[in-house]
Amino acid sequence: MLDLVELGPSAGLNLVWDRYRYRYGHAGWGAENAPLELHGELRHPFPPELLEVPVEVRRRRGIDLNPIDVTTVEGARLLECFVWADQTERIQRLRLAMEAVRADPPELIEGDYVDVLPGVLAERDPGALTVVFQTASLGYVPEERLEQLFHGIQQAGRDGPLAFLNTSFDPEMTGAFPLELTVWPDGETRRVSHMDFHGAWLEWLL
Repeated sequence: MLDLVELGPSAGLNLVWDRYRYRYGHAGWGAENAPLELHGELRHPFPPELLEVPVEVRRRRGIDLNPIDVTTVEGARLLECFVWADQTERIQRLRLAMEAVRADPPELIEGDYVDVLPGVLAERDPGALTVVFQTASLGYVPEERLEQLFHGIQQAGRDGPLAFLNTSFDPEMTGAFPLELTVWPDGETRRVSHMDFHGAWLEWLL
């Protein structure tokens, strides 16, 4: 059982990740009738049993300075404006993802997540694993605010089940992110994979 909290979710498209289907190489995960399939190159395989783990998401929340409501015509059009008009395949993926969000929208909280996250984590349910995650927003947060954010997450990890999934920055890598996972109570951080900025390829490390 998972409770999700995304940092900088914009419209919350990544908060419904379990409603999509994924295909990397010959490996696939997700419902066959999912509204959207995302696929890419698998550079190093992951354990087959990983795809057999059932996932149940109970709650979805995101914290953003300016969340976008794609259940409205205005919100959907605004999000589409961020895609170049000649990138028709990307626009189609976006529209399918927005349909998945509209089916049951996540809760989007307006605010600075450095300030808001401690309160959100303080009210979490110990009966589920709360997973805090982000993809690219931390690159826009000042260093002193990052320290405050990480300190707050570490403190919360001592109080109950918590995981932090984070695309970090590695100066030795170009065109790619390392994906790192920290799980409490032990607080150990493991590098799970390397991946293209937009998911075009995945290299599993564990």
